[in-house]
Amino acid sequence: MKIVLAEKVSPATLAVLQQESGWNCVTADQIAKLGPGGLETELADADALVVRSAVQVDAKLLESAPNLRVIGRAGVGVDNIDTEAATHRGIVVMNTPGANAVAVAELTLGLMIAMARGVARANSTMHAAKWEKKSLQGLELRGKTLGIVGLGRVGLEVARRARSFGMELIGYDPFIAPVIARENEVTLVPLDELFKQSDYLTLHVGLTSQTEGMINATSIKIMKPGVRIVNCARGELIVDEALAEAVRSGHVAGAALDVFRQEPLKQSPYFELENVLLSPHIGGSTNEAQEAIGIQLAMQVRDYLKLGVAQNAVNLPSLSHEEYMETAPFIDMAQRLGTFLSHSLTGNLESIQITYAGRISQRKTELIRNAAITGVLYHTEVVNRINAAAIAQERGIRIQEEKKEFTTGGSGSTLKIRLHSSEGDASATGTVLHGTSPRLLTYDGIDIEAPLNGTLVAIHNKDVPGVIGRIGTILGEQKLNIANFALGRSTRSPKVPQGEALAVVQVDVANAAEAQPALEALRKVDAIQSVRLVELSQI
Repeated sequence: MKIVLAEKVSPATLAVLQQESGWNCVTADQIAKLGPGGLETELADADALVVRSAVQVDAKLLESAPNLRVIGRAGVGVDNIDTEAATHRGIVVMNTPGANAVAVAELTLGLMIAMARGVARANSTMHAAKWEKKSLQGLELRGKTLGIVGLGRVGLEVARRARSFGMELIGYDPFIAPVIARENEVTLVPLDELFKQSDYLTLHVGLTSQTEGMINATSIKIMKPGVRIVNCARGELIVDEALAEAVRSGHVAGAALDVFRQEPLKQSPYFELENVLLSPHIGGSTNEAQEAIGIQLAMQVRDYLKLGVAQNAVNLPSLSHEEYMETAPFIDMAQRLGTFLSHSLTGNLESIQITYAGRISQRKTELIRNAAITGVLYHTEVVNRINAAAIAQERGIRIQEEKKEFTTGGSGSTLKIRLHSSEGDASATGTVLHGTSPRLLTYDGIDIEAPLNGTLVAIHNKDVPGVIGRIGTILGEQKLNIANFALGRSTRSPKVPQGEALAVVQVDVANAAEAQPALEALRKVDAIQSVRLVELSQI
């Protein structure tokens, strides 16, 4: 086996691969000595390529690597890797999520302590030869309430450490089973309640249309006066001007930010605010974290080359051409259906039930299952069609599967997903028409046929006259073009009371923000019970 390490790695990382008999490891230093074109030369007979973020693994580079089987990225993001080109060539792309969780959690606690005790100001005044002890009386973390938004790997590491400081822990994450929260002594509460109760608030969620700008003028007003906010997740979670104004007014006593919308940070309303701590995205920048990432990746590459086990892969594993051609449309549909259904979730997810019916039930369904889970969990931490089941298990979410030989309603193959949470169930059924068109067939017991692509507005309403016209009028007034309008009505059943109707409207928008005024207007209509925006364009 030949492994090309195109960027520098630690000796321990290299040792994992070098201990394999007969394996040839080419390092970045060796490549540099070859001069321009050295990487392409070494890739000509390479089995594996290991990179960090500097090397751009594009389609052209992959043309010089005909034998390449796996690309390993030492880190989470794979923006520097053309995963589509890699998949087309049958190359597995894998990353290393979670290896820096402890580093980020420790920085989070360090920033909380720094805010509580005025460490930054104490340091600066001492360096200015000032002794301002009386003005630097601080606070203890003991007895304070810490609100954790997002209870993935990092959020739970924060919880475990904050507990040792005697803090009261509350959390919000609809995609974690209550039993996991209880084991970590975190009380799950609704997001608004978390804002109201928290003395300290820390963010540990990914960036989605639901989480972008979640800390804004409206949510800050809900927060307890004197709250302190930490963000070591994504800069886009915070509306900067709103937070800066809240700090100026004193409503927010302090903030500590390690991530920003634009990096490096050149201009910011925070620069003038003494009680906002700023650090240059160093959450995962520890020797131990970088060592752990490198070793983890080396082990993943080794196990794939030796055993064919793909861990933390971000693209599809190998299938025969025939299997892929038949299964791929249902893999895509399953992820879309899971994403669509996740917007209906209330309470904390406890189980996902997946039912395959018809011809597809006789095929390999592991990837379809993982795609469905990926869709359901898409706005949590890094999740893909390879690691989805493992992440669900880690979060205490049960996965149940059922296969039926025949379908009802004439469809050749269907997939049904049912989510069970602490507050009830939500379900949807989908299929693929003409081999390429993912379609919604039922939603919470109501028959409906709607496309599973683009931007959808799902509306539950009372089955009374005038609602459809009102929906169309509002969308027209907000200049949203309707691409498709699907309707369904309830039948008598214990699940769906008589008199309920459903509309799934596909609208033409460039981004979710364009639809927000229309959504707010729709929610004000008395007969409309719920309005949800679902973006499926990026799947």
